[in-house]
Amino acid sequence: MPTDLAKRPVALFLFAHQDDEFGVFHAIEQCRLQGLRVCCAYLTHGAHGSAARRNAESLAVLAQLGVDQADVHFAGDQLGIVDASLPQHLDAAGAWLSSWIASYGQVQHIAVTAWEGGHHDHDALHFITVHTAQRLGLLAQVRQYALYNAHRLRSPWFRVLSPLAANGAVERARLPWRARLRYLRLCLSYPSQRMTWIGLFPFVLLHYLLQGSQTLQAASTARTAQRPHEGALYYEHRRFYRWEQLQRDTQDWLARLG
Repeated sequence: MPTDLAKRPVALFLFAHQDDEFGVFHAIEQCRLQGLRVCCAYLTHGAHGSAARRNAESLAVLAQLGVDQADVHFAGDQLGIVDASLPQHLDAAGAWLSSWIASYGQVQHIAVTAWEGGHHDHDALHFITVHTAQRLGLLAQVRQYALYNAHRLRSPWFRVLSPLAANGAVERARLPWRARLRYLRLCLSYPSQRMTWIGLFPFVLLHYLLQGSQTLQAASTARTAQRPHEGALYYEHRRFYRWEQLQRDTQDWLARLG
């Protein structure tokens, strides 16, 4: 846990899983160009012996973006939160997150997975981050980044890097072709997640070829009381989780905070 960082402004990037950073490659580099110290945290770890390998893959990718290994924190390892179980560990994750954010003296930017119904871990992380930031007086610094969702699509289809209109105005940065190609190469840096990326990569490729942009949106606590979008959510399509259960998990956590 960082202890003496009050003198340097920081940008905090929050990920549920190792490889979620693909959604903010450009944002990480822009923060570094602005002179901010980029610090990252992962709130779950891989199961079945893959944790160390996934950590190493993400560390290698972040290093290519200029992030110091000492500024990457694997909270999921420390807390024993396995991939796909974050909603069941909100007390531990929320306490760690609050302490981690508060330990930085000048937080200028907080990036977190979007409220979009793609993966229940993503939405759970969004919820605790937004409410924690509000309690710390940092909600204005929060920006959410889309990874994938099934808005207006039938199973098994999904959209990638497509922000939901319900999440508000989109801050869009156009990427030069050299950056697009470099980011696509970085997306091939997760061999332990080969099966996941067989499904993701074609859509990421299309995004960079046709749109080539980094998108961010502000966040609000009021939005987290709403279903991410109408119709079945992607994690409901996949029978990973139910919105009603996630709603109970998050509201119970909020009630316990008092």
